[in-house]
Amino acid sequence: MSTPTTAARTPLSGAQWGVLCLLVISIFINYVDRGNLSIAGPLLMASPEKGGLGLDPARLGHLLSAFFWTYALFQLLGIVGVLLDRFDVSWVYAAAYLLWSAATAATGLATSFVTLFALRLLLGMGESAAYPSYSKIFAVHFPEHHRGLANALIDAGSKFGPALGTLLGGLLMARFGWRPFFFVLGAASLVWLIPWLKWMPRGKGILVAHTEVSPPLLHILEQRSAWGSFAGLFCGNYFWYFLLTWLPSYMVMERHFSMDRMATMGALAFLAIGLSSALCGWLSDHWIAAGATPTRVRKTFTVGGMTLSTVMLPVVMVENRDLSMALLFVSCIFFGMWSSNHWALIQTLAGPPAAGKWTAVQNGVGNLAGVAAPALTGLVVARTGQFFWAFALATGFVLAGACCYMFVIGRIEQVDWKLRAARPS
Repeated sequence: MSTPTTAARTPLSGAQWGVLCLLVISIFINYVDRGNLSIAGPLLMASPEKGGLGLDPARLGHLLSAFFWTYALFQLLGIVGVLLDRFDVSWVYAAAYLLWSAATAATGLATSFVTLFALRLLLGMGESAAYPSYSKIFAVHFPEHHRGLANALIDAGSKFGPALGTLLGGLLMARFGWRPFFFVLGAASLVWLIPWLKWMPRGKGILVAHTEVSPPLLHILEQRSAWGSFAGLFCGNYFWYFLLTWLPSYMVMERHFSMDRMATMGALAFLAIGLSSALCGWLSDHWIAAGATPTRVRKTFTVGGMTLSTVMLPVVMVENRDLSMALLFVSCIFFGMWSSNHWALIQTLAGPPAAGKWTAVQNGVGNLAGVAAPALTGLVVARTGQFFWAFALATGFVLAGACCYMFVIGRIEQVDWKLRAARPS
């Protein structure tokens, strides 16, 4: 039997690298599309005479959370899981990508709150297929000792997307308004479909023979580790979506940054998470290759990263703006430790038979935080007139998430679904 070190010498094939690169580009676009409304937030709150919609913080919070209603529910209700079980994952993902890109382009034409809300719901429908598709592809086509890096690059793309989107979006919206940015971005994103349709993975898999049938959802829900991963992702996502949806408005409203400075600082914060995620994913793979167990490696990065991310709370407490931003960047670096490893962790637990279905349910539960964080933050800010309690809530959630990964999730090894199916109900 091959040792981890021997396995690590087997590089990814050219086809695998091509698929991985296209998926990283797609998640980059995915997060630019889902995060660009938060950049436009200060402009949307302006009066109609100034090109805005006259939204108050509470209503903007509801608009920011609308995306996650369909994003979470399409996964929780099993719609995405069923599609991935019945149809080729590559074609499901192509159709989903087309839907969310079209919704982004149409956002630039919206003239009312109701229209924007409906388009955000469509965007959530399309993007709901992303992470379950990634997980299915990685579990079937990528071995354990490459999944840390593969997932880290996906995660880095999800952070570089908001970084570049915040930078360019802030700068361009300040000069040309918010509508052209959405329309051009959505239309240009469709170009990605051309190489995907040519090089997307086909067939039953490169590395895994499909001899196991996908377990029913009930068998997944009976796993204690599944509930630990659901709750852990919810807590981590609350922290992440708080940053993604409200960090730009915090910098403008409370730190009194200009749109240009907000764009720069916000981009650097998201870039810090992405770089940390890529580095920690690479480190985790090498640690496993050196002989460490997936349990030790994945839990060290997930628990340690979430715990250390709590330095976010002083960001809102210190008066000095430069020190506040420095603390923000440090917190984001620690957060990247978690974000690089939590998907690799559940891909190992679920294995190829259950990866798509487990990920769909987990991502559905986890992204209910996307409904909660923007709306709850908007309500808190509207009632208190400041961001302290919003930051305190985000910090509390990320600490609770560390406890879930540490104490609820057990050993990181694939569930024996055949043995589970043989047991009496």
